[in-house]
Amino acid sequence: MAEKKEQRRGLGRGLSALMADIEPNSEASAPPQQRAVRTLPVDQLFPNPDQPRRQFDADALDELKMSIRSKGVIQPLIVRPRGTAENQYEIVAGERRWRAAQAAGVHEVPVVVREFSDEDVLEIAIIENIQRADLNPIEEAAGYEQLMSRFGHTQEKLAQALGKSRSHIANLLRLLNLPDVVKNAVVDGKLSAGHARALITAPDPVLLAGQIVRHGMSVREAERLVREAQNPEGDAKPKRSAKSSGNEAKDADTKALEGDLSAALGMKVSINHNAGKETGSVTISYDTLEDLDLLCSALSATR
Repeated sequence: MAEKKEQRRGLGRGLSALMADIEPNSEASAPPQQRAVRTLPVDQLFPNPDQPRRQFDADALDELKMSIRSKGVIQPLIVRPRGTAENQYEIVAGERRWRAAQAAGVHEVPVVVREFSDEDVLEIAIIENIQRADLNPIEEAAGYEQLMSRFGHTQEKLAQALGKSRSHIANLLRLLNLPDVVKNAVVDGKLSAGHARALITAPDPVLLAGQIVRHGMSVREAERLVREAQNPEGDAKPKRSAKSSGNEAKDADTKALEGDLSAALGMKVSINHNAGKETGSVTISYDTLEDLDLLCSALSATR
């Protein structure tokens, strides 16, 4: 068990490779041809058959093609030897550049050849997809979740390596706790990430999502709708107690902490302070018995 934790320490080979970071020890021992940028014919390169992303936007590829015709391929592709085949390489990162180069009539592209396991290649593919501008918020969140659950990366490490804020990653991860109907509305572009975030604490997110879509509400209007649903009696008794007023009584730090814990556990977390005291409660909601088992394991591991 300790050995497994040790393997997950740090950024991971895939993440550091995508950042063009060569580990100090591996650089010294790697053959010179695997350390330097060189050019290879495009017909010696082959796409990764397990590439998670299958669709490539035609307009974006056309823009990249025109850029390559004008300036060439500026950023090298990362490739690895393709099995035992001679002079054949599998693209680890840069398939869009390879496709656009072919469309532009470019016959050779710059590459860096490295040795990677199949797991490293999958990790890099997920990260590269996250960095694509056309990912919707749910796809991006799913990519973060995969990197954390499968490869052991933390929110802090991902934020540092991908140039994102930790709050951005935490807020997107919270979207994965929404019902599928709401997530599908985000994927289809009917709801924005802002709308979806407002619905995370809603008593009936599916019902409210339908109202938001039907009436074309802005994010601010959606937030007001959620507040009204949380407090159906209106403002007649807004200050009865901090606990009864729900999420509105919580300060920004408490809400952020709830979001971080929810993202880390993959379950909804609610923090309630007792007004005027230093006591309170933390409530963790689980949907299945499997979630409960995971929660128990996580709490037991901290002892």
